[in-house]
Amino acid sequence: MSDIREKIVTWGEKDREVGAIVYQRAGKHLEGALLNAYRVIDPSLKELPRDVFENEKRKFAFIAKGNFPSEYFDQQEIITTNISNSLDFATYLSKTYAAYAAGLASGLVKEKGWVEKNSDELMLSLMKSVFSDASVVMFYYFQLLNAKADEERAVIEAERRRVADEQDTVVAALADSLKRLAEGDLTAHIAVPFNGRYQQIKDDFNAAIDSLREAMKAIASTTGGLRSASDEIAAASEDLSRRTEQQAAALEETAAALDEITATVKRSAGGAKQASAAASGATADTTRSGEVMHGAMAAMGEIERSSKEIISIIGVIDEIAFQTNLLALNAGVEAARAGDAGRGFAVVAQEVRALAQRSADAAKEIKVLIANSAAQVERGVRLVDDTGHALTGIVSKITEIDALISEIAQSSQEQASGLNEVNTAVNQMDQVTQQNAAMVEEATASASTMRSEAAELEMLVSRFQTGELAHSSARPDTARAGRHSPSRSPVAPAQVKIAS
Repeated sequence: MSDIREKIVTWGEKDREVGAIVYQRAGKHLEGALLNAYRVIDPSLKELPRDVFENEKRKFAFIAKGNFPSEYFDQQEIITTNISNSLDFATYLSKTYAAYAAGLASGLVKEKGWVEKNSDELMLSLMKSVFSDASVVMFYYFQLLNAKADEERAVIEAERRRVADEQDTVVAALADSLKRLAEGDLTAHIAVPFNGRYQQIKDDFNAAIDSLREAMKAIASTTGGLRSASDEIAAASEDLSRRTEQQAAALEETAAALDEITATVKRSAGGAKQASAAASGATADTTRSGEVMHGAMAAMGEIERSSKEIISIIGVIDEIAFQTNLLALNAGVEAARAGDAGRGFAVVAQEVRALAQRSADAAKEIKVLIANSAAQVERGVRLVDDTGHALTGIVSKITEIDALISEIAQSSQEQASGLNEVNTAVNQMDQVTQQNAAMVEEATASASTMRSEAAELEMLVSRFQTGELAHSSARPDTARAGRHSPSRSPVAPAQVKIAS
């Protein structure tokens, strides 16, 4: 803004002469005009203080005569400063200065002569003076306003800088804590002091961090348990899958063996039935053999009796031979007595004697043979009798065997029927076990997936620092873990990594 002193300059000589007249006439009413103007500031004012009136009078002398020295500007600056402390610019112009100008104009009008020709010129001079003075007042008033605005701007700027600095501090602290939080540090409290409304942000952020840390502690603990449980479930599922596969294989082999056993038992049942039929036939044959044996024993008895009769007959023959030999001997004696007449009879007797001797020898040999045959026949009778008794025992035993084989055949039929049912049940169990094995494989795959996801969740949770040492999430005890399979390799215990 350019200086008002360069715009408001001293009037020309003619204008100053007119202004002197205005000063003379309007000056008479200056005090009344000033009193009305100052009453806008203080309605209870009765009269102006003398120093104020003297200053205003000196100022009016300057502006009415069109003389604007530095003293005027200095004085007007002081007056404007004093007024601005009591009134705002609009009230000052519309009320205070308007009352001042109106009072001067009214006084000037009152001093005007009726036939005076230059009255308009005087009024114009007064208005020029007043507006020049108002311009100076406005200038200084605006300077004051600008100064106040500059002060306010400075205050506002200082406040803005303070707020900006405070915001920068808040943002920097928040950014640092959020960066640490993004890196998983759940101990990233804001320690920088915040003022005013930012304190609530700090409290809320720290409270949120505390809540999140407690939640992550619980999640970390739960994740460890989940990892341990998933490891156990996966290991148990693997063991169960392996055992189920073994059981399925065993059941399959058992089913095959039962099929073979069932077929064997069926064949055994058929064989037992055939054996029962054969035993029945053998019993009948043995019975018939016993009957034949009894006939043989009767025949042997007849042979024995016949042998005894032959022996008696041979005894008779032997006796006849002895008598014949004796007669031949007697005939020979008689022939010898007869001499030549009995010589032919002697020869005959000799031949008869020889024949009798041979008959006796033959009868003796036959007797020996018959005796031997009798002994053999007797022995054969005894053997046949023993055979008969043995055959009777055999018939009895075969009858018992037939009954036992019949029972065995019936039992074999029942066993075959029962094994057939067992075989059907085992085949169904085999199918169910195969289905269970498939389901266990799916469960094992799901458990493995859950273990992988639990490990990934544990890894994600381990990124967060909660300010506490990590707790081991090992399995509750190795004994319980060992229940599943003694040969199972131990799984490394899940451990949540929580930095201190």
